[in-house]
Amino acid sequence: MTAVNPSGWRPAVPAAGEGAAAPSVTGNRALMLEEPLLFEIGSRDQTGVDFETKESEQSRLGGMERRGLDLPGLSEPETVRHYTRLSRQNYAIDLGLFPLGSCTMKHNPRLNEKMARLPGFADIHPLQPQETVQGALEVINRLAFWLLELTGMHGVAMSPKAGAHGELCGLLCIRAALEARGDAREVVLVPESAHGTNPATAAFCGYRVEDIPANKDGRVDLAALKARLGPDVAAVMITNPNTCGLFEPDMKAISDAVHAAGGFVYCDGANFNAIVGKVRPGDLGIDAMHINLHKTFSTPHGGGGPGSGPVVVSEALAPFGPIPYAARYADGSFKMVEEESAEQEHPRTFGRMTAFHGQMGMFTRALTYILSHGADGLAQVAEDSVLNANYILRSLEDVLDAPFAHSGPCMHEAIFSDRGFAEGFSTIDVAKALIDEGFHPMTMYFPLVVHGAMLIEPTETESKAGLDQFIAALRSIAERARAGDESLKAAPVFAPRRRLDETQAARKPVLTYNEAAPDGSSTGLGAHIGGG
Repeated sequence: MTAVNPSGWRPAVPAAGEGAAAPSVTGNRALMLEEPLLFEIGSRDQTGVDFETKESEQSRLGGMERRGLDLPGLSEPETVRHYTRLSRQNYAIDLGLFPLGSCTMKHNPRLNEKMARLPGFADIHPLQPQETVQGALEVINRLAFWLLELTGMHGVAMSPKAGAHGELCGLLCIRAALEARGDAREVVLVPESAHGTNPATAAFCGYRVEDIPANKDGRVDLAALKARLGPDVAAVMITNPNTCGLFEPDMKAISDAVHAAGGFVYCDGANFNAIVGKVRPGDLGIDAMHINLHKTFSTPHGGGGPGSGPVVVSEALAPFGPIPYAARYADGSFKMVEEESAEQEHPRTFGRMTAFHGQMGMFTRALTYILSHGADGLAQVAEDSVLNANYILRSLEDVLDAPFAHSGPCMHEAIFSDRGFAEGFSTIDVAKALIDEGFHPMTMYFPLVVHGAMLIEPTETESKAGLDQFIAALRSIAERARAGDESLKAAPVFAPRRRLDETQAARKPVLTYNEAAPDGSSTGLGAHIGGG
C-alpha cells in the first residue's frame, strides 16, 4: 500500500519497503525534465538563423565594434523546448495559491491586461503632443479621482513608481511643508510593526529615525508614542494594517497626538487591500499615504515589476505635492501641469519625482479593476481577503504558534512563529517542505518582532477548497516539525533542485558561467547548490 500525503498527492519515490528507485541517467524525474544551460545546449560555432553574406563595408565605429557576442547558437526546436521546460519549473499564481499574497502575487484579471494592451494606451510616448493623448490623460485623472474617493484625501501624486518611491514622495511633501513654516524638525518616529522601508526612507531623506515599541497585542504602544512626541518630531511613519496583520484601532488617537505636537502622519498603504472600500485613511487623520496599485488593484509585481505607488495627501500637504499631474479644465480637456506652468498652477511644489508621468500600464489596469468591481465589489475584496486570512489563522493555531491570535481577528494576513518545533527545526524547514507539497513558501522571518515568522496572505480570490488543501499540507508539515521528523531536513525532495546552502549562496554567490576546464572540473555555476 503506497502512503499518500495529507494533500492527496502520491509521492514520486517508493515508500519504505517498496524497493529503491533506479537512479535516473538523465537527471529527469518523470515529466519534470532536467534543464541544462543555454551554453550547455548550443555551441558558439553555429546558429539557428541563416544570414545573407554581405560584402564587407568600412566600419565607421573607429575600432569600437563588437568582436562577437560569444553566445551559443540554438535551433528553433531547441530554443522553444528550453524556455518551455523552464516555464514548467516556475511557480505562478496561475498554478496555485501564492502565500505571499498581494505583497508579491495576487490574481490579475485578464480583462486588465487586455485594456492595458490597447494601442491607444500601450503604444503612446510620454513626449507626444498632449492633444494627441487626451484619452490617456483622462485615465490618469479619473484614476486619481477614484483614489481620492477611496481614501478621503485631498490631493494625489500619481508619478511615484512603487511603495518606497511613494514614501519618499510623502516625506518630501512633509519636509516642504515644514520648511514653508520655518520649522526644522529632524526626527521621524517609526513603530516596530511598520514596514522595513519606512525607516530606510526616512534616513534617506536625512531624518534621524527612532523606534516606537509594540505592545503585547502587536500594535503601536500609544503611551510610548505620546511620551516621545516633541518639537523635534517631523512625522510618524506607521503601517496600517501593520506587519503583524493587525489593524491599529488607536489610529485616530495617534494622528491627533502627532498633529497636536506639530508633526505629520505618514501611513504605509501597502496593506490597503485589507481595508479598501471599508476604511478611508483621511478620516483617521492621515496626512500622506502611498497606494501600491500593483498590490491592491491587481497587477502582481513578483519578479520586479511593474510597480506604481501614487501618494494621496491631506489638505495641509497638497500644495507641496510634486509635478506633473493631470489636470482637467472647464472645456473638458486635460493637460499635464509641468514646470512650464507650475509657477501659475502649482507654485509651492517640491519638484519632480520621475522623468515622465508614472506607470501608464498600471494606471490602465488599476482603473479597469476599480470600474469592473464598483464600490460594493471593492468592499467585498477587503471582506474576502480578511475572511480568508482568518480562516487560515484559526485552522492552524492549534499546530502552529500564532503570537497575536489573542489580539482579535487579523486583517489580510495570518502570522505564525516556529515556537513549539522540536529542537533543531525552524521556519526554513517548513518552507522547504511546502515546495514538496506543491506550494510556494510563505514570507519568512518577517516581521522581525516575531521569532521565525511565517506570514501568510491568501488574498480574496482563493476558494475555500484551495485554502483547505493548503491548510492540510501546512498542518501535516507543522506536525512533523513538532515531532522532529528528520526527513524535513532533506526537503525539497521533488523540486528540480535540492536545498541551497543558504549562507554560502548569500555570501559567495556564483553569478557567471565559466567554461568547463579540460580536466572536467566544475564550471563554477551552481557551485553552492545541493545535489539532485
